[in-house]
Amino acid sequence: HSFDGYNVCIFAYGQTGAGKSYTMMGKQEDGQEGIIPQVCKDLFNKIRNNSSPDIKYSVEVSYMEIYCERVRDLLNPKNKGNLRVREHPLLGPYVEDLSKLAVTSYQDIHDLIDEGNKARTVAATNMNETSSRSHAVFTIFFTQQRIDEATQLCTEKVSKISLVDLAGSERADSTGAKGTRLKEGANINKSLTTLGKVISALAEIASKSKKSKKADFIPYRDSVLTWLLRENLGGNSKTAMIAAISPADINYDETLSTLRYADRAKQIVCK
Repeated sequence: HSFDGYNVCIFAYGQTGAGKSYTMMGKQEDGQEGIIPQVCKDLFNKIRNNSSPDIKYSVEVSYMEIYCERVRDLLNPKNKGNLRVREHPLLGPYVEDLSKLAVTSYQDIHDLIDEGNKARTVAATNMNETSSRSHAVFTIFFTQQRIDEATQLCTEKVSKISLVDLAGSERADSTGAKGTRLKEGANINKSLTTLGKVISALAEIASKSKKSKKADFIPYRDSVLTWLLRENLGGNSKTAMIAAISPADINYDETLSTLRYADRAKQIVCK
């Protein structure tokens, strides 16, 4: 879709330990890659196959994590500070000073993902040895420039591919979280609750008649995650949600909650 100029988003939601990071990132071995490496590989394969003298392609990537409602740049770990989210009048929410790196091959992206993953916040809980304690957003900015030979005018198509690995929803009594882990869990659950509210509000609007659409308020700004994903959730984007669930009967409540979440998300109609 991004070749047609659409914005695209894929995000993985589910309880802690259900396999979201594995689905999105996978492992380094061949044949074990997740969605993010596969999307990048396919993108460069398609660029190679579609090469034509009057089209120029450029690809830039950024990788950030949202940890305890603060944004960190994973491609520039030296930048330890909390990056600010600002609103652009035309382009919508963006992260100030987030590094955007130009890449020319899949190998470049592979190395950057590797670097970013090392900087990501993970910790052990009772339910998961390498529990992601933050939401990670990997963004690909894909630009196509076409030069019209007759007029020598240049047209540009820009699409944004957002690939999001959410932190797991978790219950403190199941994970045995205490101290910092408990605080992280509370922040994770806060942003996921806001995401749930936004999805519910959007699903409600989608099921209403057109006349009553105007007055509805959607709480995007209640968390950094929903503010940054605003366009992907209810705006100009083709969005897919992956619901990761656990087969264990002990996780019955969380599995049910994830499926309800997915069912609500299914009702949303993007512009």
